[in-house]
Order: sequence, then C-alpha cells, then structure tokens
Amino acid sequence: MNKKSIHDLKKSDLADKKVLVRVDYNVPIADGKITDDQRIKATIPTINYLVSNGAKVILMSHLGRPKGAVKEELRLDPIAERLSDLLNKSIIKTDDCIGEEVEKSVNNMKSGDVLLLENLRFYKEEEANSENFSKKLASLGDIYVNDAFGTAHRAHASTAGIAQFLPAYAGLLVQKELDIMGKALSNPKRPFVAIIGGAKVGSKIGVLKNLLDKVGTDGAIIIGGGMAYTFLKAKGYEVGKSLLDKDNLDVAKEFMAKAETANVKVVFPIDLVVADDYSENANTKVVDSDKIPADWEALDIGPQTINKFAQYIETAATVIWNGPMGVFEMDKFSVGTNAIAKILAESKAISIIGGGDSAAAVEKAGLADKMTHISTGGGASLEFLEGIELPGIAVLQDK
Repeated sequence: MNKKSIHDLKKSDLADKKVLVRVDYNVPIADGKITDDQRIKATIPTINYLVSNGAKVILMSHLGRPKGAVKEELRLDPIAERLSDLLNKSIIKTDDCIGEEVEKSVNNMKSGDVLLLENLRFYKEEEANSENFSKKLASLGDIYVNDAFGTAHRAHASTAGIAQFLPAYAGLLVQKELDIMGKALSNPKRPFVAIIGGAKVGSKIGVLKNLLDKVGTDGAIIIGGGMAYTFLKAKGYEVGKSLLDKDNLDVAKEFMAKAETANVKVVFPIDLVVADDYSENANTKVVDSDKIPADWEALDIGPQTINKFAQYIETAATVIWNGPMGVFEMDKFSVGTNAIAKILAESKAISIIGGGDSAAAVEKAGLADKMTHISTGGGASLEFLEGIELPGIAVLQDK
C-alpha cells in the first residue's frame, strides 16, 4: 500500500502547476447551511501544502445524489463559502465542472489560487466513469491528487478514470488513512482487538474473516450491535424480535467454527438491554443474552457486557472499532456505544475508528479528539478492513 503522496513532490514540481484535487465535500446541509464541516476541515492540510508550494489548486467534489441532473440545492456554493473562512482566502467557484467557462477560469488562475468546481454528479458520466468525461476533467490540470478517502471505493471518473491521463498522487488525508489503517492491519502493535458492530452479518462477514488472521491468538474479535443477535441465534439462543440476518445464520456458524479452529477469541454480549417496542418510550430491562423474551427485542449491550468488553480493550495495544453496540441514535439505547467510546478514549491503545456510524457515535460522545485516528470513509474503510483494493487507491502511483 506504498503510494506516492504529494510529499514526494518538490516545490519545483508544484510551482505554477495546476493540481486537480479530488476531495469529499459531501457534507450535510440544512437550509443552505453546513451542519458538519469535518470533511472540509480534513482537507485543509493538503490544500495548504499545495498553496504554500505555489500550485494552482483545483478542487473537485460531489454533493448528494443529483443523478446526472442539475439540482440547485446541491450546488457547492455553501462549501466554497465555508472553505474561504477556513483557508482565510477568497475561493474561485465555477458554475460547472467542465466546459469553456471553466477552462477560462482555470487559465486565469495565479499561483496559490484555489478554485472549486461545481458538483461533479450533475453529470451522469461521473458515476459511470466515462473515459471522455475523465479526459475533460484531466485537461484542466497537470497533476492529479486524490484526497477523498470516503469515495476511494468507487471507480468514478474523478476517483479512478482521471488517473489514466495525469500523474496521480495521494493527498495528505488519504496518505494518513493508508499509513494508520494499513499499518494496523499489516503490522499491528499487539495484543490487537477488533470491535465489530452494526446491523448485518452479511455486510461485515468479509471484514470478520480478514480480521481472523490479523488479530491472532493473543487478540480478540468483539461482536456487538445488531449483528450479535444473528450469532446468538446461530448458537441456538432465543433472540425474540431482535434484528436477525436470517440469510447468514450458516455464515455465522461457519465463522465461529473457523475462529475456534484458529484459536482466536470471539467475544459476544453476555447481557443485553431489551425493549417491548422500538422506541424511546419503550419499557426496558436487562437480561442474560440467552434469555431474550420471545416478544421483546435487544437494542443495546448490558452492563456486564460493557465490563467484559472493557477488559479486552484495556489490555490491547491496538483497537479497531467499526459499528455501534446498539441503536445509539436513541439516547435510551446509546449507553453501550458511549461506554465503549469512553473506555477506548481512556485506554493506552492505538485507537482507530473505522468511519460511518462509529465515527458519528464518537463525535456525538465528544470523544473524537481522544482517538488516534477516525477514518473519513464509511464504505471505503469497511472495504479496506476487508482487504479489498480500493479503485481510487489502486490508480495512484507506487513509490
């Protein structure tokens, strides 16, 4: 996973060069206002590095799912405004991402300027990875930089196609993701513990199988969240109305047998918070994990489970966490997820949060700054943990 990054470029390689940077500015916007700007902030080091070396920086991103049509509410103007504040400089914003007007704006750029192209997905050719569209984007620059880890698992024109036409490098954010997550998987500090939660076994089984070889006999795989109930059912327990991935019961059995053969510890909840309804107002109680009442559903891990999981986290040297421990969006069932976040924040382990819901949970608990690394990619970090080569990374130049 040793890719060339912009740090491999000298000032003379960048000065006066037009550098096309794919960023992930797919941020939540309500009433024209950005409600979470983490993704924008995460790209500032790359932009500053290029600007300070005299490059002309051309940023490209998508926003939402316009499906190849121009949608006024999905224009990137609020992002240009926020970016201008964060960089403390004026941003050139175009109303399109290809075409004559855009070319004119790019040709008028001076060294150190930053320009933001309009939403790439206003063209259906972006997601179709059209060669012609890739070529049009590439014609705007001299160098291509991918700093959008969150979209690196998609083979789109701006993440993969464009690299056929320009020398391609990793931005500092992508480089950081590859360094930290790559090292955790290839050469982790041990004991290595993986905490895997979330809803379905089907979407995480690839990750579980890949981690089986990585955690070794001195580590552990902790399974919580909705997917735990499928494993409990596979063990023969009653799971009531809890979330169940029926299609993957055999897969769960197979995985547990494989772990046993490999002598890898797989740790399940020993008690659970169950509810008589999927709502904040439900009646709840704590039961042993093999005693879920037939007409109740489990929505969080219980206090004994929190203590059990804590023992593994506190003795670990590396912890990767992907997926919440319960329905953390409801305060009533966020106790387990928040407790794990707090235990991880206070541990001495290298703590890596694999994007998506786990990242949201850590942010919500106000513990983001206590973690070693929070991945900016949901689907991308999942596929990375699964050992799949990401199209947006594969196209970057090797060292």
